[in-house]
Amino acid sequence: MNNRLEVLKQFVTEEPEDPFNHYGLATELLKFNKIESREIFEYLLKTHADYLPTYYHLGALYVELGEYSLAKKTYIEGIALAQKIGNEKTLKELKGAYQMFLDEMED
Repeated sequence: MNNRLEVLKQFVTEEPEDPFNHYGLATELLKFNKIESREIFEYLLKTHADYLPTYYHLGALYVELGEYSLAKKTYIEGIALAQKIGNEKTLKELKGAYQMFLDEMED
């Protein structure tokens, strides 16, 4: 395991209530262990459903893993949350990712 992963795991241990620490670890794990990354992203949705960055990466991971119904649900929920809190930048990113997902499903 690389040093960066060790540092990120330490951050989670030191401040487990901070969603950014879990998010950072999950995004780093995307390179090495997609299943563990998925578990952390899903944990974030359960414990910090308002942590908007989770939706983009988890939706993309579900697509990569062939979990298309979960990907669709995740993108839709993320879009709704971004609209609710007025985060236009993330809303645009999520809508773009969702549209690409829909386009891929049509092919």
